[in-house]
Amino acid sequence: METIAAARVYSAIDRAWTAEEQARYLTSLLPTEAVHVAIDAAEGIVGLQTMDRFSPGMPSMAHVGQVGTFLLPEWRRRGIGRQLWSSTCAFARDAGYGKLVIQVRGTNTSAQAFYQGLGFAVCGRFARQVIIDGVEDDEVLMEFFV
Repeated sequence: METIAAARVYSAIDRAWTAEEQARYLTSLLPTEAVHVAIDAAEGIVGLQTMDRFSPGMPSMAHVGQVGTFLLPEWRRRGIGRQLWSSTCAFARDAGYGKLVIQVRGTNTSAQAFYQGLGFAVCGRFARQVIIDGVEDDEVLMEFFV
């Protein structure tokens, strides 16, 4: 996450979580939430995909999950994102989700194309949602019906 946050352009994440924040997040996950990890034998973790409830406090949205995908730059465009998605989508079906959503930086058109290739559809946009280093960017909202 340090590498992804340091790039400042692919994600709204502008700093990596501390080890304590990561541990808190992982222990807070419900049985219907997941983190799928891509591991290379030599490099270690090269990517991950998260899936958790979109709005944990609202039973009316218990069928909606949110997804996040994070790959090291040198591991992109190698099919790893699709492999992670295969695991996440199967998990979402088994967990009873009916819909998955994601927010993608407006300038990250390759990520938007990736998600559209998985079957996500653009359903909205938050204008000037992200400001990193004084630079504003939109967030494109995308949805996938499981």
